[in-house]
Amino acid sequence: MVSTYLSFDLVNRDLSASLKRVSKESLVARDSQYYKENIGKVKTVDEFLGDYRLYSYAMKAFGLEDMTYAKAFMKKVLESDLSDDNSFANRLSDKRYRDFAGAFNFTSGAKAAQTATQSNALVDLYDQTMVKQGNAATTEMTYFKTMMKEVKSADELLNNDRLRSFLLTSYGIDERYYSRDLLHGALSSDTSDPDSYINKQLKPQRDDLTAKLADANARLAAATSQAQKDAITLEINGYDSKLTAVQKYFDMANAFNFNADGTTPPGGAQTDAQNVMIDSLYLAKQKRLSAATAENETGYFKEKLASITNVTDITSDSRLYDYVRRAFNLTDITVVRSTVEQILTSDLNDPNSYVNRFKVAHPQYLELAKAFSFKTDGTVEAGKAQTAEQTTTTTNFYSSRYDDEQEAADTKAANLYKTAIAGIKTVNDFINKKDIYEFALKAVGLDPSEVSKTTVAQALKSDINDPNSFVNSLKDERYVTLVKAFNFGKDGLPTDPMIAQSRATITSIASSYTVMMTRFVAADKLEQVKKQAKDEVAYYTDKMQKIQTADEFINDPKLVNIVLTSYGIDPKTVKKDFLKQVFASDLKDPNSFVNKQTNTVWAEILGTFNFDKSGHLSKEMSGGTQSRGKIIETENKFTRQTLEEEQGAENAGVRLALYFKRMAGRITSAYDILGDTALQEFFRVNFQLPDSFSNLNVDKQAALVKKYMNLEDLKDPEKVDKMVKRFTAMYDLKNSSSSSATALSLLTNSNGNAGISADLLYNLSRK
Repeated sequence: MVSTYLSFDLVNRDLSASLKRVSKESLVARDSQYYKENIGKVKTVDEFLGDYRLYSYAMKAFGLEDMTYAKAFMKKVLESDLSDDNSFANRLSDKRYRDFAGAFNFTSGAKAAQTATQSNALVDLYDQTMVKQGNAATTEMTYFKTMMKEVKSADELLNNDRLRSFLLTSYGIDERYYSRDLLHGALSSDTSDPDSYINKQLKPQRDDLTAKLADANARLAAATSQAQKDAITLEINGYDSKLTAVQKYFDMANAFNFNADGTTPPGGAQTDAQNVMIDSLYLAKQKRLSAATAENETGYFKEKLASITNVTDITSDSRLYDYVRRAFNLTDITVVRSTVEQILTSDLNDPNSYVNRFKVAHPQYLELAKAFSFKTDGTVEAGKAQTAEQTTTTTNFYSSRYDDEQEAADTKAANLYKTAIAGIKTVNDFINKKDIYEFALKAVGLDPSEVSKTTVAQALKSDINDPNSFVNSLKDERYVTLVKAFNFGKDGLPTDPMIAQSRATITSIASSYTVMMTRFVAADKLEQVKKQAKDEVAYYTDKMQKIQTADEFINDPKLVNIVLTSYGIDPKTVKKDFLKQVFASDLKDPNSFVNKQTNTVWAEILGTFNFDKSGHLSKEMSGGTQSRGKIIETENKFTRQTLEEEQGAENAGVRLALYFKRMAGRITSAYDILGDTALQEFFRVNFQLPDSFSNLNVDKQAALVKKYMNLEDLKDPEKVDKMVKRFTAMYDLKNSSSSSATALSLLTNSNGNAGISADLLYNLSRK
């Protein structure tokens, strides 16, 4: 009779070959092929449970074959949310159920336009975009100032897209409808020269509008009925609008010094004062306040201080008035010009003055009053409105507060977005929900007022992985970023999010990593290790929903360590170049690098990622009831179970040895051994414990496990092999009356442990 160890060694010596042999057996191959071809067609738990061939195959693969009949029970397992510690599967002590639930995507969550991670990422992007826009204003002003010292003519200015855009923005001229001749004429005009282009072409129009406006105002003053007043007011507004449109070209002419032929004079196209003026116009046209705005407004404030002689000089100048309000936190709608005037004219020595009556409820009133030196009648000597110290206080306040309102509005908009996005069910919902739509477009750098909703809708329904899709045809990375931020399909309805791994896989790996990291940790260090593992899986869970390429994953050692550790692989033994070859492999190609590895775990790992062989996210690789990796894992587990069953039919000891070797890397405590009948039998036989061992109190059993087996040894493959070798000898000794006494003497004391009662063993273990 062949010994148990020899039988085991024949199988284990080249396990991959043994598994390959089993996989080619007709019944195994047929069942595996059916599973691979049909599991992707399953959409619901009920469909899965209803297909007995699929269901029973998976149950056997995960060692749950004896529970195949319990469909109601298994449905609860499959519908468990593994991210919830209190879910059904997580409350079961047998980890096989958690592994089984984690192999499927039935609980990947309801399909949504955006996941929480995507929403948070878009909000972060919004903040970054707003900062970039502010910095862009400074960049453009610097560029304009620098280039205006170099341009040789008005044509050179107009031929430069950036300079022309800056000019048109500053004067509020639509880039789509401007007249180049008119711009060139205005830039080359001297408004004091009656023969200049602007005075010949536009002055008559301006004079006519001015006369009509004066006449309309006179008629308005004489009008008696409200109907007449309303009609004339409308007429006046029209004249005002047209006059403003004409006047901007006169203002432009005064901002430049080009000669009549458009060439640049020796003194340059602009003076510093003219450049400052156009900078102010440009900043005023920006939709957001920026550091450049703050610097510009502070310069204006300091310049005007010297000429202020009355409070009304501040309240009548919109820029000064706005500066003071922002500097002293007086932007509330209840604060009006008269409020500011009363604050600035208050006598702080008079307890009944305006400021002293309200300073408790409004301390900023006192701050403002102390920052200026106006008399109670509102006057002040020119140049004495503020001391140097007061000016410093005012400008410092402005620098720190100028964008408070803007930041508050951003925070409010972000919170509204996060709340409201959950209600978006279709692309049409999105483009018709004004606040959400505008926030998202601004986040990616698109101006909602300048893009078509139809274009946005078509882009969101596009497949960014298709080079010929609509969104890619736009050749605009902003649209690509927008599409990536949402999960809409070609029908405009939400699909599974396009992330590196399914949410079920991420949860499963995070759970497995925590188990592996806390395995056999001493009690006094357990909480510390648990906290560290919790922080690491939180990082993993968040980061894996943002990763876009295989390279990003490979170059993040924290992510790599978590994945490898969760699969029982020591990260220190794996080089980056090896990982690159794995992720460059095609799972469909039997000759690819990953498929040539002896250890099939690399194919399982690769298959959990939704990357194509070029390392980019691909919808073709994602979705479905199981990831490619979990399908491979299920097939490998099924083949291994079949191998163990076949060996068990010949020799139950071989099956136990193979099972223990497979499970050793997942054992975390003595209770894992005691909770698994096969592992318990392996332990009992290995250490020659009597059948009555299982009758002991479970804690007594655990104590004996710790006494006879150093659980830390389970981390060492060589020590695991020694345990298996000992087991096979003990198994043969127990099951063969002809076993050699020599074998016994090699593995036990001369008297052995045979015949010792379980209670006596326990008592001995405590000494």
